[in-house]
Amino acid sequence: MKKLLIIEDEPDIQELLQAYLHNAGYETTLAGDGVEALIKFQKGKFDLILLDLMLPKIDGFGVCEMIRRESNVPILMLTALDSEQEQLRGFQMEIDDYVTKPFSMPVLLQKIRAILRRTTGGTDEKRRLYYRDLTLDLDGMEAVLAGRPLDLTTREFELLQALISSPGRVFTREVLLAKLWGYDFFGDERVVDSHIKNLRHKMGTDYIETVRGAGYRAAKENP
Repeated sequence: MKKLLIIEDEPDIQELLQAYLHNAGYETTLAGDGVEALIKFQKGKFDLILLDLMLPKIDGFGVCEMIRRESNVPILMLTALDSEQEQLRGFQMEIDDYVTKPFSMPVLLQKIRAILRRTTGGTDEKRRLYYRDLTLDLDGMEAVLAGRPLDLTTREFELLQALISSPGRVFTREVLLAKLWGYDFFGDERVVDSHIKNLRHKMGTDYIETVRGAGYRAAKENP
């Protein structure tokens, strides 16, 4: 399992990143400021670092500079500053890529996978998620239910993955929107209901429970 160090000072973004990346099959460690980030970096071995630029104590550029003195670990910079000057400064410090806030979680995940493919010289180990008689191939984004392939859209697959990764956990529409559509999504939250309806129709079995007044969850495996 690939290990990621998330260096981000905003608790809400920390939580979203950790939950989304955990569901995608990564092990994560959190740091909320530049000093804590460097301490945790020294104590652990990481495959990739997500580095926010605007950090307390030591900013992202300072953290990047100190990490680069001793390591070539891939760094993906998160920044609210989208000026060319800031981007160039980051690349001059040998970051591997950057995303500007607000960002889409699925796009961020694809950037992480692309960096890991480049830096490891191959692909991540094959990852599968199992739930009852449902199997999700997380790398191929393929779902098989009782031996029957499901024809799912990318968003339907991601939604199903999020739910069955934590059976029994209730996901509100707001949380699902933030995880899958990005926390900058401003559309109708009922788009989640439409995707749930389509999933239930395609699966032909109701593994997804509606929790009235709250949201959705994967049915518990041992009712």
